[in-house]
Amino acid sequence: MPPETLTPERILEATEEVLRRYGPAKATVVDVARALGVSHGSVYRHFRTKTALREAVTARWLDRTSQQLAAIVEEAGPAEDRLGHWLATLFDTKRHKAGDDPELFATYMTLIGESGGVVDRHVSDLEAQLTKIIEAGVAEGAFRADSPATTAHAVFAATGRFHDPCYAPEWSRPEITDDFDAVRDLVLRGLRG
Repeated sequence: MPPETLTPERILEATEEVLRRYGPAKATVVDVARALGVSHGSVYRHFRTKTALREAVTARWLDRTSQQLAAIVEEAGPAEDRLGHWLATLFDTKRHKAGDDPELFATYMTLIGESGGVVDRHVSDLEAQLTKIIEAGVAEGAFRADSPATTAHAVFAATGRFHDPCYAPEWSRPEITDDFDAVRDLVLRGLRG
């Protein structure tokens, strides 16, 4: 059986496993290449530098959340329901990432600190999704917002405790779900005008 073709996706999968095993301080491109059974030069043909590889694996991790939320933006139904679902899914997704694999979550927090541009693009994407839902709510007459983009930015900031990784230690507290529900309901009431 011929060996699998080396693709960027295979490299990113292997990189994630290497990061899980060794952590960001000790993981090297040579470790990734070894896990794939190729030379490190083969990895560098797809990702020119170690930094580029780390940024790509970070973007891939963040994009999983963005893609899941994008599906909610496109759902049928009232914008208010979609917005509530979107906020709850964002919180739930981030909380599971932190709680289900804390070592990998800590690794990604280190990588995110190194990849400011990747994070900025992620936040811009999420705020654009929020803007689209709020625009739909305004068109339905369900929301009042002079500037849906400004409102989306405010909603994202107001709910930061439930998606910003710096708050991850709080996400396992028993009362966090009640806190989230209260903030989500407050945001939705405020948008109704």
